[in-house]
Amino acid sequence: MQNNPLILVTGASGYVGGRLLEKLVKSNCRLRAMARRPEGLQNQWRAQVEVVQADVLEPESLPAALKEVDTAFYLIHSMGSGEDFESQEAASARNFAVAARQAGVRKIIFLGGLCDESPGLSAHMRSRHETGRILREGGVPVLELRASIILGAGSLSFEMIRALVQRLPVMVTPKWVYVKSQPIYIEDLLAYLVKTLELDVPQSCIYEIGGADVVSYKQIMSTYASARGLKRVFLPVPVLSPYLSSLWLGLVTPLFARVGRKLIESVTHPSVVVNDAARQVFQIEPCGVEEAITRALQEEEQGFALTRWSDSLSSGNTYRTWAGVRFGTRLVDSRIGESDADPERLFRSVEKIGGETGWYYANFLWRIRGAVDELFGGVGMRRGRRHPTELRIGDVLDCWRVESIEPGKRLRLKAEMKLPGRAWLEFEVSETGVESPKTTLRQTAVFDPQGLSGLCYWYGIFPVHVLIFKGMLKKILKAAAV
Repeated sequence: MQNNPLILVTGASGYVGGRLLEKLVKSNCRLRAMARRPEGLQNQWRAQVEVVQADVLEPESLPAALKEVDTAFYLIHSMGSGEDFESQEAASARNFAVAARQAGVRKIIFLGGLCDESPGLSAHMRSRHETGRILREGGVPVLELRASIILGAGSLSFEMIRALVQRLPVMVTPKWVYVKSQPIYIEDLLAYLVKTLELDVPQSCIYEIGGADVVSYKQIMSTYASARGLKRVFLPVPVLSPYLSSLWLGLVTPLFARVGRKLIESVTHPSVVVNDAARQVFQIEPCGVEEAITRALQEEEQGFALTRWSDSLSSGNTYRTWAGVRFGTRLVDSRIGESDADPERLFRSVEKIGGETGWYYANFLWRIRGAVDELFGGVGMRRGRRHPTELRIGDVLDCWRVESIEPGKRLRLKAEMKLPGRAWLEFEVSETGVESPKTTLRQTAVFDPQGLSGLCYWYGIFPVHVLIFKGMLKKILKAAAV
């Protein structure tokens, strides 16, 4: 076991646990992932990871999960639970500590919360510290990393900041928005977690970790606004309780009030590194807030570019409105048509779009849109295209540019006209049916709004948008059938 240690990751379906597993699969360690609902785990690393079903609130399920384990990452958090979450967290930690000792686990790595031990801590932060204490009393050495706000694509704090800044040009800011914290970028946090595997832990220890900057939530929001080219006004108010703030967050962000309240209560106390021993022990130089936000946005962009629009339409994380489907902060409008033409012929019709061919439907509306774009300093619709029938990545198509192309299958265009946001248009050709095969063309428009003006733009033009894109789809199918 010393030569090829077995590593257990609990909370494998969570934000940190899932990303940690992606890092660890590249190592030579044997890996085991533990989750209450294993079916919710990602599949890309399934072949390299043993997956077990276990629940820390069910002690009888833990021995099998901990059998032969050398090091266990304890990444379980009950933030979304009800009012009794403190007692649940305590019971969970107690059950795990006992089972780990009985199984002969050599060390436990626990990710806790960074905050001082002063009286009046929020229930959330108090519970984080209590969980660490219970684990340490279990008899297995515990290495506890205490982290402040985690910034990264998909993190709870990042999603809250993004939603507030994107949707509200003027923000009322209570006192908690100005409390100091030391945010850490998710990749830096993962680097600390991975490095713990190299450390001997003869006795329990606590390390405080944070990023390079000490800032407030207001400063983080200002940095995000700058990164997205948004101007935001902050109006401080003397009193706004965490409870009222959580209700407000529930209205304007994806967070529901219960989680929002716990999150706000946890930032009403400073979360700043006091003991910087981790810098010397781990030899990791974390990045600052500006770089963390920039990298998070880049990661999000890369991930989104790799995502299939069609997959997102059936995702449980999307929801429909009268103007399409919400996918994160993006708005997606997609429609499908069928043709008897073979896929190659149908795709050739798609490839001819723009230039002399035009946009198949309501070209006069496209010309009007181009004239408006030129009026505001945009590229307009008069750039045409390089070749009448062939396309390659980087080609101009009037006010669009080819971002990616898979011959015979998929074409994605990125808008270059003046917009309060970013827009894409994708065409995807596929075959369906066995006995009576058909060729399917999916046409998808995607818009990433920039603030309130972007949302107003999307909803304002949506009726015209529907008219144009429905007509375009029908005309492309008709052209392929000729």
